[in-house]
Amino acid sequence: MAAKDTAPYLEECLDSILAQSYQNWELIAINDHSTDATPEILTYYAQKDRRIRVFHSERKKLIPTLKHGYQYAQGELINRMDSDDKMPFDKLDTLVREWMQYGKGNIIAGGTEHFVDEGEVGGGFLRYENWLNQVAKESKHYQEIYQECVIPSHCWIIHRDDFELVDGFNPEVYPEDYDLCFRFYKHGLKVKGIDKVLHYWRDRSNRISRTWEEYKDNRYFEMKLRYFYDIDRDQARPLVLWGTGRNGKDMAKSLLNYESKFHWVSDNERKVGVNIYDIQTAHLDIIPNLDAPQIMIVVASPEGKKQIEDQLESWGKRPVKDYWFFL
Repeated sequence: MAAKDTAPYLEECLDSILAQSYQNWELIAINDHSTDATPEILTYYAQKDRRIRVFHSERKKLIPTLKHGYQYAQGELINRMDSDDKMPFDKLDTLVREWMQYGKGNIIAGGTEHFVDEGEVGGGFLRYENWLNQVAKESKHYQEIYQECVIPSHCWIIHRDDFELVDGFNPEVYPEDYDLCFRFYKHGLKVKGIDKVLHYWRDRSNRISRTWEEYKDNRYFEMKLRYFYDIDRDQARPLVLWGTGRNGKDMAKSLLNYESKFHWVSDNERKVGVNIYDIQTAHLDIIPNLDAPQIMIVVASPEGKKQIEDQLESWGKRPVKDYWFFL
């Protein structure tokens, strides 16, 4: 657990860990150059409970801090916690019991629930929460992986051998939880979802997902494309980009760094037959005539997803291998 200037929330967080029904845990708490009372609070709790060990990061920022702390971890199973959030009392017990059914090579992932101290949770976070919980319920993590981060950083458990197989906290790439999901996928680890809220996620105005430059463009097209070409792209098959709005244009510009020829389609008659970036757009009706195409769907919002899926299914496309939503 990395901790930086979270003194107002830290005691509530630590109390939720101490209250866990599962008792066989250790907490590696790493202070990331805090300027408030965070170090003192961590030290106080470590003195109360020997299962809590406190360290101080040598370098600033989240990933170096997590990396620094991981070297001291002794546990067989690894879970990450955020220092401003809370655990349901049975979080660790549920994760461990579920993992024991499957063993190495498997990650257990649960659902989340946002909360705020005042006011209401933002609509965007609620939509993300609902989507995450549906993904966990249906264990569709890899089918949905190019949309958004499918496993929140705090809501998984993994054997340390598997964690080290994917290089753990080592790559300094943000968003770190999304990059980790792709590494799970790349190395063939299986994700077993639980239809249960296992983490209370604090929504606050100064959380890093709202303030850091690395999270400013939350479409993460560059990361998605890098892993798409590393894991799923078959260069022997034609590639289709579906969507000519702002997202589609931005994706096309990035896509040209990987290959110069692809089919760019739209169902908007005004955007069919237009030359953009030296690519002539076409109507999506060309898709059934292509030989085993791979289809990247880039739309502005998920509302039309079901309609697009129905259209693709009517053409006989299989959801996992042939098309992916990049929302």
